Amino acid sequence: MDTPQLNLIFGSVSKHITLTPAEKQTFADMLQIKQLKRKQHWVANGDICRHSAFVTSGCLRGYTVDQNGFEHVLSFAPVDWWMADMYSLLSHQPGQLNIEALEDTEMLLLSKINQEELYQTIPKFERFFRILAEKSLVAYQQRLIDNLSLPAAERYARFCKRYPTLIHQLPQKQIASYIGVTPEFFSKMRKSL
Repeated sequence: MDTPQLNLIFGSVSKHITLTPAEKQTFADMLQIKQLKRKQHWVANGDICRHSAFVTSGCLRGYTVDQNGFEHVLSFAPVDWWMADMYSLLSHQPGQLNIEALEDTEMLLLSKINQEELYQTIPKFERFFRILAEKSLVAYQQRLIDNLSLPAAERYARFCKRYPTLIHQLPQKQIASYIGVTPEFFSKMRKSL
């Protein structure tokens, strides 16, 4: 039970709830390791998402593709972050989100079925996942407001604050898509900052 991946996820969980050794073991037994190669999709548009992913190395991005073929990045999940197509995970319907590894990535998967079982066997996990959901909802709401009301330079500044480890790790094209500008505009904007 003492692996770097488990230590990382236990550290994440311990920010919000305290687990006994037996509860840690129960949780660990419900997780499965998944590895993706760079540019490999974990979830694609039309798939039913059945797991939440906790990133232990690498980075994921969640994006959609519009009718003109343009990609729109909705979120990134670097190390120590969770990601899923929440609409699909909760509704059991095909989703619209693509989740792709931006580099070789390892993650721990928790199935929706096991998550529900955790709520029954270790009720404090409801608190943990509620806190994650609340933080995610606040972040998405703030991002929507930012995209509607802030100039690109301020959206970039907020991106840097939200994802400080990714500023130099991601291709400029991905950051540009996230803040809603073309790569060309982004390049000019960065030079002027």
